[in-house]
Amino acid sequence: MGKRARNGTKRADTVDRGTLEVLDYSYGTKRDIEIKIDQPEFTSLCPISGLPDFGCITIRYVPKEKIVELKSLKYYLLQYRNVGIFYEHVVNQILDDLASVLKPKFAEVLGTFTSRGGITTTVRVEYGKEMESSKERG
Repeated sequence: MGKRARNGTKRADTVDRGTLEVLDYSYGTKRDIEIKIDQPEFTSLCPISGLPDFGCITIRYVPKEKIVELKSLKYYLLQYRNVGIFYEHVVNQILDDLASVLKPKFAEVLGTFTSRGGITTTVRVEYGKEMESSKERG
């Protein structure tokens, strides 16, 4: 069926994780830090209707040896603008791609999507073991 889904949207497998660039993190063996990144203007498309889905993607991770370069992350996330993908799938795909390139100690992707038909959806997925101090904050 090519690179387009049936309603003209791009398929999820067209998102290129190679867009993500990583930088060395020099303190991974010395101490843990938590990095939190918000993308409040995330857009993808409903794979059934082709209508836009809007939301906020929040990424939290504890790096081991690598950190993500933010401009590359921005361009990676922009690729979803024309992709038909369900909320539950997009957060998993983002997490899988980040975990693949970063190999973090812990990572979480939270998608908070705007209301459609009176229903607001929040989807959260994790990888690895969370820092103790993060658990205490809730």
